[in-house]
Order: sequence, then structure tokens, then C-alpha cells
Amino acid sequence: MKSKPALSLSALSVRHGRGCAFCNAPDAELHGNRCPRCGSIWAVRDVSLQVYPGEILGIVGESGSGKSTLVQALYMDVEPVRGDYRLTCYQDAEANVFDVTMPQRKLIRHLMLGMVYQNPHMGLRMGFSAGANVAEKLIAAGSRNVEQMTRRTAELLEHMEVPLDRVKEPPKHFSGGMQQRVQIAKAVANNPPLLFLDEITTGLDLSVQARVLDLVRRIQQELGIAMLIVSHDLAVIRMLASRTMVMLGGRVIESGLTDQILEDPQHPFTQVLVHSLLT
Repeated sequence: MKSKPALSLSALSVRHGRGCAFCNAPDAELHGNRCPRCGSIWAVRDVSLQVYPGEILGIVGESGSGKSTLVQALYMDVEPVRGDYRLTCYQDAEANVFDVTMPQRKLIRHLMLGMVYQNPHMGLRMGFSAGANVAEKLIAAGSRNVEQMTRRTAELLEHMEVPLDRVKEPPKHFSGGMQQRVQIAKAVANNPPLLFLDEITTGLDLSVQARVLDLVRRIQQELGIAMLIVSHDLAVIRMLASRTMVMLGGRVIESGLTDQILEDPQHPFTQVLVHSLLT
């Protein structure tokens, strides 16, 4: 019997602009993802997905395909136009997370979800120490015992290969790879059942990319966290994800087992992606 999804999402749409009667229709013919009448951009349009406990789901697509906006909506950084978002860890998936109160959203973000951004400046306070950044996530989830937080912070940073003699240094003094490792430590501080990772290797040297990806894979194996990984790079998705969704123009154009998509892509855009990986 298949387990219950950790995350279920139905018909998520995110619009930039005021919208109009024409483009608000689900079957409207847009120019790419832009409304020809009001000029609004539909960054995400009617996307549905499920992530199962312990699974890594990859989302791949070119720049502007909507993949980063999708994960930001799931982390509630971006407000959707519509969508139904259920988490098994929250009220046993009985409530649409997009409809809950702001205090409940904050609780979900801090206690049940983790996020690692492409740009560490979005996920870290660069002027605070690395330890303070991790402690911030613990405090937001209700921790108040300083001794316990200090011990937990040290354990997490050491596990993420951040030298303990640098715990009191601010991330602005760190390399890009180490900044990402501090972000990951912060994101998993409260043992969330779900972790979102958005283009976490972009801009890193190849050797640093490999270390970050190895760390992500180790965390998933050790903690059993369900992950949603966003990338424009199919090589990253191939290494980590068991299932993959391909996005283009705000929509999902193809989905399936990662091996299946790599070996027998159906959509012309996916075929181009796979060809670029193999050549």
C-alpha cells in the first residue's frame, strides 16, 4: 500500500500583475506565460504535485519557467492566486495551508518546513554569526533554553562541515559553499519533514557543488526528510531525485521517474534538456 503524501498540491497559480477576466480562465491562450490583454505574467499556472515521505522530487526547467516561484509559494514567500496545499504534518492534511491564519503559517514555516535559497542572502542574516542564524530558526519554533540551543547549533554546523571555530563568525566572511552549508543547517534545525532547495549549486565551483550535493544526499538518507529540489541542471536532478517534473512557461510539461525522463523524454523541450546533458 502506497504511503500518504507528505505534501499534496493542486492547481497552484501565481500571477504577477492585476489579471483580467481573459487570463483568469484556466484555458486562456497566453503568449508564453504573459496575458496578451492585460500584460500580467502567470509565473505558475495550474501546477499540481505530490511529494511522499523520504522522497526527493526534482523540478527542472529553464530560467523563467516558474520553478523557483513554485517552491517559494510552497514556503509561503509568494502569495498564490489560487491553489490547494495540504501537508500531512499539519492537521493530517485536512486544511488548505493557503487558507490558514498568519500565525499558523509562521508555525508551519518554522517548525514543519525548511528552505535553502539559491542566494544565501535570502536565507541568512549575513551580519549575524553562523550560530545565531541557526539559533534564529530554533527560537522561531519556540525554543528558549540557551544551553540546548547552543548545543544543537554546534551539532548542526559541525554535521554540515562548518568548522566549530567559525561558529561565531558572520556568513559574509564565508565562501559560497560554506554559506550554503550554514543555510542547510538552519533549514533542518527543527527536523522538518519537508525541505525545499532552490538552485543551491548555482554559481559554485564544480568541486564545491559536489560537496554540497553529497551533503544533501547524506541528510536525506540520515534523516529521511522529503525534499523538493529545483534546478535548471538535469545532472543535479539525476544525482538526487527519484521523480522529476519539467516546467516551461509556468506549466508542468512532463513528469515521471527521473530515469524514464532521461532515457525517453517525450516533450521537445525535455528532449533538448536531455540532449544538452549528454553532449
